[in-house]
Amino acid sequence: MISALATFWMGGNILAAGLAWLVIPRTWAHVSLGTLDFQSWRLFVVFCSVPSITSAVIFKLLMPESPKFLLEAGRENEAIRVFRLMFELNMKKSGKTFLEFGLCPSSRLREELEEVQASPGQNLPFILKQSLEPIKHMFRGHLRLRSIALLVIFYCISFGYYGLWMWFPELFARAEDGGSPCANMPLPSPLQNQSCYPVKTAVYKESFIIAACNLPGNVFTILFMDITGGRKLLSTSLMASSLSVFLIYVVQTKTQSLGLSCIFSGVSVISWNALDVLGTELYPTRLRSSALGFFTGVGRVAAIMGNVVFGKLVDTNCFVPILLVSILLLTGGLVALLLPQTRQTELT
Repeated sequence: MISALATFWMGGNILAAGLAWLVIPRTWAHVSLGTLDFQSWRLFVVFCSVPSITSAVIFKLLMPESPKFLLEAGRENEAIRVFRLMFELNMKKSGKTFLEFGLCPSSRLREELEEVQASPGQNLPFILKQSLEPIKHMFRGHLRLRSIALLVIFYCISFGYYGLWMWFPELFARAEDGGSPCANMPLPSPLQNQSCYPVKTAVYKESFIIAACNLPGNVFTILFMDITGGRKLLSTSLMASSLSVFLIYVVQTKTQSLGLSCIFSGVSVISWNALDVLGTELYPTRLRSSALGFFTGVGRVAAIMGNVVFGKLVDTNCFVPILLVSILLLTGGLVALLLPQTRQTELT
């Protein structure tokens, strides 16, 4: 199910790339309103904001809160209503009726809630303590090794994927006249404003093709996740991604560069999907949300670092960031072998 839900991430990538291809090159979407020069790329940004806004409204109106959170917050009646809704959605064709029951949180949790309610001014320290407690548990006992491994993997894949993805158009432009993307270094340009028009549509077409190459990887993940297990898929796909990135340096034509980029796109999405599955299955229920949030934050930091490093080195020594990304992805693939297998195992 998680692999199937991950296809929406792929769909978003394809939709964004397709919108960029359709909207940004259009010169008719250029309006001047006083000092505001409303060009086509601004219209593209507006379109991209629509899914986020509509999702926020839909979640607010239709998505119930997690029963686990409601219980931890001492809102037992609301939790029961959510359980009832879940039962009705899952069992509406069975003819069974929902059994009334009561819920009671642990005495320790109730005491903590009463303490916070009695001292409203001390809520912030309590919230911070409660937020950090799951992270501490992630790096204790038998969870320590898998947490360190996932920390390394999230950093490696985020640094490599987002760092390289942002600079694909630049690498394609350098391979336009033939030769390795790193061999054709751009000449320094004067520090002055340059017009973005006329827009070269090739870069948007290539971005759309690369985004569409996520589709085979997503289908493969859905079909084989339960057969091979997330660990094997994660390790193998990261190693294959590492090889495809390394070969970008040795290509001699733009078509070859685009082909390797498509391979990287299709294979790396398998890594992301497998990581989504493993990130939830490797932890007990009480830690899953915190673990996923923590590792996602680590990934965002790594993505920023990847973009900065690529931007600093792509003009001075292009081979260094490509080799660095390849090594990081290979490292992530090897570290993934340290993770326990979760296929056909009982989750807690």
